Amino acid sequence: MSCSKPLTVVVVDDSLTTRALIAAALKRDPRVKVVGTAGTPFEARDLIVRLNPDVLTLDYEMPSMNGLQFLEKIMRLRPMPVVMVSGRLSSHQGLVEQALRMGAAEWYSKMALGSGEEPFAGLGDAIVRAATTKNHPSVSIGESLGARVMAATKTGTVVGIGASTGGVEALTDVLEHFPTDCPATVIVQHMPKQFSESFARRLDRIVKPDVRLAEEGDVLKPGVVYVASGGERHLRVRCSARPGEYVCQLVTAPPVNGHRPSVDELFYSLAATVGKNAVGVILTGMECDGAQGLLAMRHAGACTIGQDRASSVIYGMPRAAYELGAVDTQLPLSAIGPAILNLCERRSLETYP
Repeated sequence: MSCSKPLTVVVVDDSLTTRALIAAALKRDPRVKVVGTAGTPFEARDLIVRLNPDVLTLDYEMPSMNGLQFLEKIMRLRPMPVVMVSGRLSSHQGLVEQALRMGAAEWYSKMALGSGEEPFAGLGDAIVRAATTKNHPSVSIGESLGARVMAATKTGTVVGIGASTGGVEALTDVLEHFPTDCPATVIVQHMPKQFSESFARRLDRIVKPDVRLAEEGDVLKPGVVYVASGGERHLRVRCSARPGEYVCQLVTAPPVNGHRPSVDELFYSLAATVGKNAVGVILTGMECDGAQGLLAMRHAGACTIGQDRASSVIYGMPRAAYELGAVDTQLPLSAIGPAILNLCERRSLETYP
């Protein structure tokens, strides 16, 4: 998003120190300008009326009224782009999901810092992304996520998910949030070949999208989830002869990171072909497969999500990706499905008139 003048921001947080840190971080970002700070919802209400900011950053934990309660009032009385800022996403399992359903445009974890990053690095990016919702008032709070994601499926958005130990149930949890018309989704779950087909059939029975094993040349379509078969070949995504269309490619090659199919192989291919129109997700699993590939996706402009420690059966793959700087946002498992849909919707708002 390009702006002729900075976006005006009001920062709401009960901690004076945190308000100062946020203001200092945003002062370094020429795209935004903090025009006011508030320690309570009541102070924030007065600032919103008086200053009419473009975006509000809103802490979850505040005295007298928590952030979600205030968010509900904002969206009912004066809808505007809101970035929820919280340091407790991991312990509040449903926080992100609730915030998205209530109308929050973005979320940002106070703890989501890579090695060497300054406090609140990336918050300016979240604010700029959130501002895109201001020009789309037709997306109402009560509208279904399935309907809101329809436009995203038309833009070529592709979701890539990698998982290992604990991933069978984690993937089920994520996909149960997906509507029938979800964005095209490709999955690598480490498992022996003999279990892949039954896994895909089980998912197909219990979730709304069509779930199938990926075959060579399958065209990626909205509403379909493609699962890599274990054991023999890697799953990659490549461009087809038609502009904006992607297909599955099954590649016979040595194992990568000890695995075939490898999450890294999938993620590298998404970075190269889909780029910024992709969403990458790394779930529970041992060791580090997927970390480098997810970093490549992030460098290509894709949004990336990692499962947090508290909800992971094994915090190996997500940890490796997070420590490498490959993860935009760490989230509890219950929040990842809604977050994927929200990110795909946001992609549609950025690319669709």
